[in-house]
Amino acid sequence: MTSKMRDSIAIAMQDPVNLNQIRSALTGTRFASHLQHFGSIPSTNTALLEAAANGAPEGTVYIADEQTAGRGRGGHTWHSAPADGLYLSALVKPSLQLRDALLLSLATGLAAQTAIRSTTSLSIDLRWPNDLLLDGHKLGGILAETAVESGAAASLRYAVIGIGINLNHASFPPELATLATSLRLATGQLQSRTALLIALLRALDFELTQLEAQHPDLLARFTAASTWVRGKHVHVPEQGGYTGLTAGLDNRGFLLVTTGDGTTRTVLSGGVREAL
Repeated sequence: MTSKMRDSIAIAMQDPVNLNQIRSALTGTRFASHLQHFGSIPSTNTALLEAAANGAPEGTVYIADEQTAGRGRGGHTWHSAPADGLYLSALVKPSLQLRDALLLSLATGLAAQTAIRSTTSLSIDLRWPNDLLLDGHKLGGILAETAVESGAAASLRYAVIGIGINLNHASFPPELATLATSLRLATGQLQSRTALLIALLRALDFELTQLEAQHPDLLARFTAASTWVRGKHVHVPEQGGYTGLTAGLDNRGFLLVTTGDGTTRTVLSGGVREAL
């Protein structure tokens, strides 16, 4: 057994996932009653999507110590070291039109920002539409996958929101070492998965409630919370690739970028990076 494996096991023993404690702390939210914990699972999103298709109730949350085939946006894999991170997926059934599904990722980013600030006092950045950054390094990511109502293609049937946050990684594989960070590396202290999980699900429940009530300030709050929405010189890989300055969000939450010739273009997918 390597020293890293021993360290991960020690962390897991110090901070076990106590479902009763978490349920109690989530009383009054949609996530209090249907929590499931897995020691190891290929992907919480994949498993919960299957459960959702078979009728799992809203508020079902899958939490894993380890993912062996974790997935990120755009088909990317997600490094899910045993017990070092917070890996979870939540099934939600908000009253939304499918065209507004992007708002789920933005709302989840705000929830993660709130939860991390409340548990660590750190202020993280949100890279549109789904990345959590700390000092320019990747701290976490969000993957929202949706299904539509049968016979009503414009209505959202349900969404599975996957969230991965690097908590107690002391190091990363060489290919990620200059790109990623963790809350442990940033604070010099071990972080509690339980505390962050509770804070995250409480904040997510609040954001979803606001979203369902058609609260008007989600886009304004995301804009204020992210350095990437306005005035960032970025490269956009889609449509052949182009660069420009970010110019806010449209009314559906898509990023606007103004190119050198003065044309404002709408970014339809992720992968936006700072232009060199």
